[in-house]
Amino acid sequence: MKTTKKLVLLLMVLILPLAIFNSCSSDDDGGSGGSAPSGVLKVSIDGSSWKSLEISSSATISNSGTHLTIIATNSDGKAVSMNVFGYEGVGTYEFNGNLLSSVNTASYTETNVDLSNPLNSTTEIWSTPYEDAVLGSISISEETDTKIIGTFNFKAKNSNDDTIVNLTDGSFNLNKQVQ
Repeated sequence: MKTTKKLVLLLMVLILPLAIFNSCSSDDDGGSGGSAPSGVLKVSIDGSSWKSLEISSSATISNSGTHLTIIATNSDGKAVSMNVFGYEGVGTYEFNGNLLSSVNTASYTETNVDLSNPLNSTTEIWSTPYEDAVLGSISISEETDTKIIGTFNFKAKNSNDDTIVNLTDGSFNLNKQVQ
């Protein structure tokens, strides 16, 4: 009996550190899942925090599982969208203008509605990639039957006035749809 207790204790001493080190290791492919609450996308836009509404945010996988589209909006007229072509699940995908095919894209949109004269409403769109360079990335850390979780960041350019917007510390925990 004493031998069994000693063996169990020895195994615990040897296995516990391995379990701790494995649970603390980072995911090389998809990184951490970020801190977005369930159903929403959150991001810092030029230093200002923004969060989408759950009802108007989703991650859709289409084209036999090879295309991921994320769309997230809020009642403030702002929206973030990202497209990953050649999607393969958990991993990191760049917004890279150097690629000749399957360019992943992202955009940030602001719509200002003039309620007194809706024809005077305006929409500004910042998109990436806008040059031959890596301008950000999206990392999928977890995909289940119902959720896609990950992080992102990107720089985007407005083609109307050449202004640049920086989206940093982005994370999402979105409901998944498959088409």
